[in-house]
Amino acid sequence: MAEPEIRIQSVQVLSDDWAILKKTVLDYRRRDGTWQTLVRQTYDRGHGAAVLPYDAGRGTVLLIRQFRYPAYVTGHREPLIEVCAGLLDKDDPETCICREAEEETGYRIRNARRIFDVFMSPGSVTERLAFFLADYSPADRLNTGGGDAGEGEDIEVLEMPLAEALAMIGRGAIIDGKTIMLLQHLALERLQPPSR
Repeated sequence: MAEPEIRIQSVQVLSDDWAILKKTVLDYRRRDGTWQTLVRQTYDRGHGAAVLPYDAGRGTVLLIRQFRYPAYVTGHREPLIEVCAGLLDKDDPETCICREAEEETGYRIRNARRIFDVFMSPGSVTERLAFFLADYSPADRLNTGGGDAGEGEDIEVLEMPLAEALAMIGRGAIIDGKTIMLLQHLALERLQPPSR
């Protein structure tokens, strides 16, 4: 499919605080050739990366649990269980996930493998996330983790069998999209026979 044709009429910055919220009026050429005027808001907070550390020898994964205000304000009162993730902050994605894993879980990860890059909410958010799997073991623990208190992080580190994490998706205890995607990808990867 060819790149869509658009003509930008106006761009207005609505907020420039933690991220940038813009309102854009644009003309979009539909597939039938007619033009339609659209109004869209975009939320730009930069790109990020997420990682699921996995100990293949023990069959365990490292996850975190933390308070997320947007989930809270929509009625989800419990902290969310998630994979480690963060904004790139001018780093490349692999540097970002190594930093975030150490800061949030207290573990140094090894053998990071980039799986895919994904727009998580392309209808309004410009962020693209790079997804990784990585190795870890008990010997890789550097500290207790917990996140950066200066950024308001109060993170609980969770280590559990992959099978338990997958079961938590089924019963609604894990409801974060990036976490579900990485857990299911790891489960599917483990089902595939090794390549020769």
